[in-house]
Amino acid sequence: MDADLALIVGLGNPGPRYEGNRHNIGFLVLDELAARVGGKFKAHKSGAEIVEGRLSGHRVVLAKPRSFMNLSGGPVASAVKFFKPTTIVVVHDELDLPFAQLRMKLGGGDNGHNGLRSITKSLATKDYHRLRFGVDRPSGRQDPADYVLKDFSTVERKQLALEIDRAADAAEALVTKGLEAAQNSFH
Repeated sequence: MDADLALIVGLGNPGPRYEGNRHNIGFLVLDELAARVGGKFKAHKSGAEIVEGRLSGHRVVLAKPRSFMNLSGGPVASAVKFFKPTTIVVVHDELDLPFAQLRMKLGGGDNGHNGLRSITKSLATKDYHRLRFGVDRPSGRQDPADYVLKDFSTVERKQLALEIDRAADAAEALVTKGLEAAQNSFH
């Protein structure tokens, strides 16, 4: 095995009912990364769908937990135990950022994101990279939990493919160039 291995996890909910939801942006970004490495997701004993490959010469494992978002920690911890990555990146939706704005960081709180809370609890650490994809806050009194389980708006969908591509570029830069260089390029 290579000395350096990055595990890139995309958060979402399994099944066709959730495919276009804001909460599934992590899955959508990982689908783009899988296309770049020329792989197809396959079931793995970790409880995630997995693709192994290389991004710009760096070995990566792409993982989409088969559990619901709020239970992502178990499959992520199993994948970490199995693959022993040197870097972990979690791609997820972020209510506190405008649509398609990207932010990357190492560690931090979960900001009410149950998928992150589950991962932090299962890994017993907050020290993993996060690639946050802005989905904006709902207007009015709409419950944020309901909002993230709705599909992107018509206007957002017109830009979505381009923004997913840009988020995949950011994930690739994070893995290949490091956090600071990726932040300088994408923030």
